[in-house]
Amino acid sequence: MVVHNSLTRPLAVVTGASSGIGYELAKQFARNGFDLLVTSTGSTIDDAAQTFKGLGAQVETVQADLATYDGVETLYSKIKETNRPVDAIAINAGVGVGGEFTKTDLQEELNLIELNVASTVHLAKRVVKDMVDRGRGRILFTSSIAALMPGPFEAVYAASKAFLQSFSQALRNELKDSGVTVTALMPGPTDTNFFHRADMDDTKAGASKKDDPAEVAKQGFEALMADKDSIIAGSLATKIQGTASQILPDTVSAEMHRQLTEPGSAKK
Repeated sequence: MVVHNSLTRPLAVVTGASSGIGYELAKQFARNGFDLLVTSTGSTIDDAAQTFKGLGAQVETVQADLATYDGVETLYSKIKETNRPVDAIAINAGVGVGGEFTKTDLQEELNLIELNVASTVHLAKRVVKDMVDRGRGRILFTSSIAALMPGPFEAVYAASKAFLQSFSQALRNELKDSGVTVTALMPGPTDTNFFHRADMDDTKAGASKKDDPAEVAKQGFEALMADKDSIIAGSLATKIQGTASQILPDTVSAEMHRQLTEPGSAKK
């Protein structure tokens, strides 16, 4: 096991850290004096770890499928093996599924629920109690501006993010006197592999210019450190879209969302 100087460097856990927003969040923690325990499903996490080490962090990796109960328990066991307190955790791993609900694959959507919702609750259940017992800790949930509106053609994904948004805000309120903080990161369309994996390349959202994941992560990290309850992260356009979604009736925001996510909309 790597020997850590835990007296001087805090430890951050980041899930889904091999690419996208999770990768950039891990870099933020590393640049700001944290050591890391990072996880993803495949061996690419070991490649990512080399980048984090180059930023000064001591890094441990875990390959685990967090869409399974055993995967979350594997990660938590690794956390306990470090014998170090978790000063911050970014529960970021997630996946999308795009398309008409009558045509999308049921198993893919159930897997989405397991990863986006069930694993988040499972991991939080394990880590948050430890933080409360110590009287300190920071939790960052990667939600989405999709949490703020119905999401036609990614109905299950948007619903999963709405769950995370409600969960994070409820947990924040419960923990307000505990020394543990909770922040929800709400990005808009971001330049990651998300849309390709979700089979949404032919949508207007998939084909349009997207926000820089490094900037989204920077804003999320700063919001976490400032103990903000949530942040709509990314470009000004994303912030405007997210704010508008909080004001408009669901029927209107659903129609706006449809124009971005309907299959074939990239050609319209």
